[in-house]
Amino acid sequence: MSNPNKDAPVDPMIDRETRTYKFPVPSREMVLDHLGAIGEQQAFKEICRALAVTGERDIEAFGRRLRAMERDGQLFKNRRGRYGVAAKMDMICGRVMGHADGFGFLIPDEGGEDLFLAPRDMRQVLHGDRAMARVVGVDHRGRRQGAIVEVLEHHHHSIVGRLINENGMDFVVPDDKRITQDILIPPGERGDAQHGQIVVARIVAQPSRRSRPAGRISEVLGDHMAPGLEVEIAIRKHEIPVQWPEAVSAAADALPAQVPEDQKQNRQDLRDLALVTIDGVDSRDFDDAVYCESKMNGYRLIVAIADVSSYVQPNSDLDQEAYQRGNSVYFPLRVIPMLPEALSNGLCSLNPDVDRLCVVCDMDIDQQGIVKGFRFYEAVMRSQARLTYNQAAAILIDKDQGLIERHRPVLSSLYALYDLYKILRAARHKRGAVDLDLPETRIVYDDNKRIECIVPTVRNDAHRLIEECMLAANVCAADLLAKHKHPSLYRIHEGPSADKLEDLRSFLGELGLHLGGGDKPDSKDYGNLIDQLEGRSDIALVQTVLLRSLSQAMYSPDNVGHFALGYVNYTHFTSPIRRYPDLMVHRAIKHVISGKPIAKDKETQASVNQQGEHCSMTERRADDATRDVIGWLKAEFMMGKVGEVFEGKITGVTGFGIFVELKEIFVEGLVHVTALGNDYYHFDPAHHRLIGEHTANVFRLGDELKVKVVRVDLDEARIDFEIESSPGGEGGRKRNPKRDKRTKKTKKGAKRVKKSGRAPKERKRRKR
Repeated sequence: MSNPNKDAPVDPMIDRETRTYKFPVPSREMVLDHLGAIGEQQAFKEICRALAVTGERDIEAFGRRLRAMERDGQLFKNRRGRYGVAAKMDMICGRVMGHADGFGFLIPDEGGEDLFLAPRDMRQVLHGDRAMARVVGVDHRGRRQGAIVEVLEHHHHSIVGRLINENGMDFVVPDDKRITQDILIPPGERGDAQHGQIVVARIVAQPSRRSRPAGRISEVLGDHMAPGLEVEIAIRKHEIPVQWPEAVSAAADALPAQVPEDQKQNRQDLRDLALVTIDGVDSRDFDDAVYCESKMNGYRLIVAIADVSSYVQPNSDLDQEAYQRGNSVYFPLRVIPMLPEALSNGLCSLNPDVDRLCVVCDMDIDQQGIVKGFRFYEAVMRSQARLTYNQAAAILIDKDQGLIERHRPVLSSLYALYDLYKILRAARHKRGAVDLDLPETRIVYDDNKRIECIVPTVRNDAHRLIEECMLAANVCAADLLAKHKHPSLYRIHEGPSADKLEDLRSFLGELGLHLGGGDKPDSKDYGNLIDQLEGRSDIALVQTVLLRSLSQAMYSPDNVGHFALGYVNYTHFTSPIRRYPDLMVHRAIKHVISGKPIAKDKETQASVNQQGEHCSMTERRADDATRDVIGWLKAEFMMGKVGEVFEGKITGVTGFGIFVELKEIFVEGLVHVTALGNDYYHFDPAHHRLIGEHTANVFRLGDELKVKVVRVDLDEARIDFEIESSPGGEGGRKRNPKRDKRTKKTKKGAKRVKKSGRAPKERKRRKR
């Protein structure tokens, strides 16, 4: 960086810039400090002069830096070409969230209240774009209203949807209903696509204030409702990487089929230990193996995890692709893996009777389930058996003699594992972990890959045994990283917000229940409340409300603990084949046990923070994509059941109606508020109910009722019901006015609704 001016300020980040760039220019921090100090906007030449940037090469590089700061929302350039600090100009940067009705919201990067964006502002952006906006007032509902000043980043490069030809014009109607603008297809850009087909449109012109987005057809996915099309749509809609770049395929092809002998050196040899894998019947990528033995005062538990980091080096082609994917995506009947099959199902997978490299968490656990000591080391292992959950349960619980004889070499370890599991479960209860064993379902398909039926998933003690072993190893990994203050990703889960806590206590009070802990309850307070529910008829209802009061778990370098599990330190270590954060944790653990110096500078911390945000995003992306597919399949499953009546239970209450899940077939649909009867209904969010203004009918979360299937919309994966009968007759249960006097129009949070917007397709399930 040229600096002939002796009076020019010194860049506080000069060491980092010099280390990172061959020809450094003033850092972002220096630019922001300078513009913030002078208190006014400056032209590019004025900033160059003040920061002593000279020379054609440096001026060009510095210009690129300022443009990058614009894109990131740090700087704003006005129409006169003068730069200012966006934060000092009351500009708010964030991501746009669209709504099917045309309006949207700007979700601020720095947190805080969302900005409402009117339809006229949404014309220049698409759902997912990043934008800079300013507050222009408050709308009639009391929401801060924003106006977009500049679009910082366009999120969508292609759009999946249905091609429509109307009056000689071609356009694509997006599958994602949060994108309300059709994509114009100019003449000659439709290729071989036909009217009504599902296509991918590559965007060639982003929307603006004066024009709609335009694109060209890059791919024809197939005819509407073709088998398997729902997965292809979800992959492209959520832009999930599915094709392996040539360099990645070449790197995977170059890997050996078996572990080379030289890579087994300088590792602890566990090949004679009775390590076993216990997974689902359909599993192909085996991340973890376990072994246990009884000791004088407790147990020795070994959790061996596939050593992916030995094959996937940082910044290699394999690593960069794994990072972009973030995690494997598990669709019905199809998996999009994070790593090529040569690694995920081959060289890394802990398949039985072959040598594999692993990273081991070796723990000493006492009779109270407390880890008294642990160590991590690199090893070579050979799995002695591949068991399914059902097989393990048959051995441990059902005493299946055939399986016992077949797996006699590993029986001692299995019995010790089961004994330890019971101790760890008791310790979990004592710790007060939030243990909500809510029902899950599994889809059974016919030969045409259509849903044949939906059945409840049965979790046995073998599932829980492996879960406890993985939890123990994850905690030890987090403890190690926290002790050495190594920058890495933790799996964090914050407690309920003040608003959610207030609503929860109000709801529980009506049921005669109490949540302890005051303003900051912990997991033990939740656990104590769950214990009070035993034997109550409304246990499923209360558990659902408790679950919805909690935030979503995520990845972050800021270790705030895991609320639901009751851990001060927690991370993900046990699945590096299918989760990138686990691979990062493996690298950090290896760094610690090697004794090498640990980088703790601001740049490293910022990089890990960015990685946490990206991995949390890819996890949400996978959840959204699989939810779309399952929702579509369930809607297709219900098409032949229009007019039929089913028993169901209310699983969600909103201002626009109630969600009902059908018993036995486990499909959810909507009873719109306009189908509840000739009345105005007030939405009481704190108590999860709708209340009729004149009839006093109440529809509450957990109520059982009969509904008729009246409509199925495959395009929106939406199923509509009408009420046949309910506990209170045709219009729902009657409200007891003496019991509840808080449902007047003036009640905080209550809404008078007759009609409203559309529902989200399905609510997100919380993840640990």
